[in-house]
Amino acid sequence: MTSRKMLKFVDVARDMPEKRDPISRRGDFREIYGDYAARKAAEQAGRCSQCGVPYCQTHCPLHNNIPDWLLLAAEGRLREAYVQSQATNTFPEICGRICPQDRLCEGNCVIEQAGHGTVTIGSIERYLTDLAWEEGWVQPIQVTVERGETVGVIGAGPGGLAAAEALRRNGVQVTVYDRHDRAGGLLIYGIPGFKLEKDVVLARIAQLREGGVEFELNCEVGKDRSFEDIRRRHDAVIVATGVYRSRELSGPGVGSAGIVRAIDFLTASNRKGLGDEVPDFDSGTLDANGRRVVVIGGGDTAMDCVRTAVRQGARSVRCLYRRDRANMPGSQREVANAEEEGVEFAWLTTPKGFTGNPVGGVMVQRMRLGAADPSGRETPEVVEGADYMEEVDLVITALGFEPENLPKLWRFKDLEVTRWGTVKTDFRTHATSLDGVYAVGDIVRGASLVVWAIRDGREAAEAILERFNTPAIGIAAQ
Repeated sequence: MTSRKMLKFVDVARDMPEKRDPISRRGDFREIYGDYAARKAAEQAGRCSQCGVPYCQTHCPLHNNIPDWLLLAAEGRLREAYVQSQATNTFPEICGRICPQDRLCEGNCVIEQAGHGTVTIGSIERYLTDLAWEEGWVQPIQVTVERGETVGVIGAGPGGLAAAEALRRNGVQVTVYDRHDRAGGLLIYGIPGFKLEKDVVLARIAQLREGGVEFELNCEVGKDRSFEDIRRRHDAVIVATGVYRSRELSGPGVGSAGIVRAIDFLTASNRKGLGDEVPDFDSGTLDANGRRVVVIGGGDTAMDCVRTAVRQGARSVRCLYRRDRANMPGSQREVANAEEEGVEFAWLTTPKGFTGNPVGGVMVQRMRLGAADPSGRETPEVVEGADYMEEVDLVITALGFEPENLPKLWRFKDLEVTRWGTVKTDFRTHATSLDGVYAVGDIVRGASLVVWAIRDGREAAEAILERFNTPAIGIAAQ
């Protein structure tokens, strides 16, 4: 029988945690949403309709048991709610912050479709997991039986870490290799602090270390250690490198100083926030302070760039995107946050070329949407004779990412890739063409969401345990 504390969506309005005002949040990189109080979290969880077919759970890549932990939260059984929320999610404190809930669980909430406003699933998940850390409910991995098998994980991003956690929980010896000086991948260096404060990620990495996961950092495979060497050292290997090669612009002036890649801009900003010395930032190359900034692209990375430039003190920030607002790939919630913070959007525009070196102007073409392509999206077309010039001091390109050529970089041509350059795997086990080698996350899917990488990592861990003839004792983050 459904708890009396549920189905309150008719009488109780949707209420997000308080959002800091745009003026104050422009001045720092702290997260923009406040926290629920226990009463408010229970109230909002109680809006869940406990529907028979929970579309929120269906549309979550991890198929999190959302209705169950909302019920427990509404009843005040918060530790049980946390246990339920992390049963299918290795990093719930991260997903509660950065998942595009408006496109996944919340966007498919039944009461949203009925016009009552979605349950605030992401904010409640964040509340539960932050409380779990505060109360000490999150404990280091406890291994019952140590096993002799070892697994090497190449890449310390969300997919690699999710796999490492699951394997270590089952007693496997795990070493994670990463090219950076900190573990975390894009969680540390790609995503700005106003979406994911770094102490949240560092706490989880510390928990993995304490549980026995080994890390070999500043290790670039193919340079500092060969891929073949890693294969020899381990009984299985997981490739979780992500995709970091930026798609490039074409046209006159693209090589001018002052045109930078989104990944370089965001990494420099995050490193600076972590207290690192960043020469390209200190010299002004990757600092937007006092400059007229144009960001090219319409995805979540572009939104991260425009909002970072605002916080660095840019004189103005404009975003050029070749389609309209309704057809942009980025989160509408992030677009709204950017607009509140003073970002201007130039829809249906694309760069034709650049003037000056250092760059001083963008030649902009106006676009319109024409016939639909095979995917159903309307194709952008140039509006002839409608070009204009945009004055600029810094251009940031956020056109998406492509995989590096791993067979060439690692001198291992037998690693089979697709025609897009991603690693080819079995969609169930994540096994590659090489015996004992698996691949997960963006290096398989192309640039995608953190939550999909977590799912891949957990599934690959299960497949490896099956290879070791070991039934998984519970792939969950405690």
